[in-house]
Amino acid sequence: MPTLGPRIVISGTHSGVGKTTVATGLMAALASRGRRVVSAKVGPDFIDPGYHSLTTGCPGRSLDAWLSGEENLAALAAAGTEGADLLIVEGVMGLFDGTAQPGCDGSTAAVARLLEAPVVLVVDASAMSGSVAAVVHGYRDLDRRVDVAGVILNRVGGEGHAILLREALEPLGVPVLGVVHDDDALAWRERHLGLVPVAEHPDAVRAALTRLGAAIEASCDLAAIEAIARAAPGRTVPPAPQARPVASVRLALAAGPAFSFTYPENLALLQQAGAELVPFDPLEDPHLPAGCDALYAGGGFPEVFAPALAGNLPLLQSVRHAVAGGLVAWAECGGLLWLCRRLDGKPMVGAIPAEARMTEQLTIGYRSAVTRVVSPFGAPGVDLRGHEFHRTVAEPAGDALALTGCFGEGRAGFASPTMFASYLHQHIATSPAIAERFVAAAAGQGLRATQPTI
Repeated sequence: MPTLGPRIVISGTHSGVGKTTVATGLMAALASRGRRVVSAKVGPDFIDPGYHSLTTGCPGRSLDAWLSGEENLAALAAAGTEGADLLIVEGVMGLFDGTAQPGCDGSTAAVARLLEAPVVLVVDASAMSGSVAAVVHGYRDLDRRVDVAGVILNRVGGEGHAILLREALEPLGVPVLGVVHDDDALAWRERHLGLVPVAEHPDAVRAALTRLGAAIEASCDLAAIEAIARAAPGRTVPPAPQARPVASVRLALAAGPAFSFTYPENLALLQQAGAELVPFDPLEDPHLPAGCDALYAGGGFPEVFAPALAGNLPLLQSVRHAVAGGLVAWAECGGLLWLCRRLDGKPMVGAIPAEARMTEQLTIGYRSAVTRVVSPFGAPGVDLRGHEFHRTVAEPAGDALALTGCFGEGRAGFASPTMFASYLHQHIATSPAIAERFVAAAAGQGLRATQPTI
């Protein structure tokens, strides 16, 4: 049975406090000391885990209580940790900010409780001195089931400022595990949906991570942080959800700078079901990989690369003809935009009868969905859970899904017996059958199953 070994959660008082900087810097600093570090991220996210993965050399896991089920979180956290020295989990938003979904807390605090993991609280101390004690006191005592084992003070002005902060916190007995001074060199590049993905500039990010690791090593007590992680109780957990082997198929996986948003857990389930993953880069490759039975185009930033994607005419034609000819396809968010006729006026694949464009409106939140038509996921009536995070719209929106969630009820998405495309980012740990059905459809079994009996 899998086990949860040494582990720690890096959380914060609020969004933008510097959790990613501190968590990723700790991973880099510990890795430079020869530790084998693995990582996870609370909530629906692709970009932060990309930074983690480049730092640790291991896939960044996702721990989202609503998407993948609270009952699976410990198993998902333990997956891939065999032989690791330390699991570092980066939180989402503030420590107690949850999903706002009925019956599902989903906050970093809730995940820390489920994992029985100590928490290191990152505090933006740039605009306070003595008041830091009130902040830390509140976070420590609000829910004593959460073990706030120490704090890292971020954006500290200077040594005098650091002394004032330490003196204020001393009566609380909460250890100060690090003091990170305000430094523009530690800031990450951002764009309209957050940090710039690692896949776009991996060499530059590697160099930045080396500098960040050195800065965190110089400003944090790594030995004390490791000791806190090792004090977490050892736990045996159930195995992560598995897909049954269905058939052997080759799956063309859109990758590269424009398509880097896929959950590694989804890919693992597809492989378990029998898919051989064959990555290709829609920016560079003129054709789909030879002999592929299916296509998976996850999320990313096709809007940023629209001119280059539009310029790869041989691939656009290859994909359009393949999908029209029955190639089984799964596209989500960025993949949906790529399969549209146009994106911001630039020609795309044209497998979907819709036009996509950027807007100023951010669409973000959880969605429940039920398929209304036959798709590679099965007959009508398949329940799906997903997360939307985009500033684009596709018109028309489609009507293959009946949707509910924070945006209200509606219809959207495109599907046929061989294609599914929507804005939903799905984490299918709760539904391995989706991977099985998709692989079965790619092998032709799904198509045969949906044909009427004569």
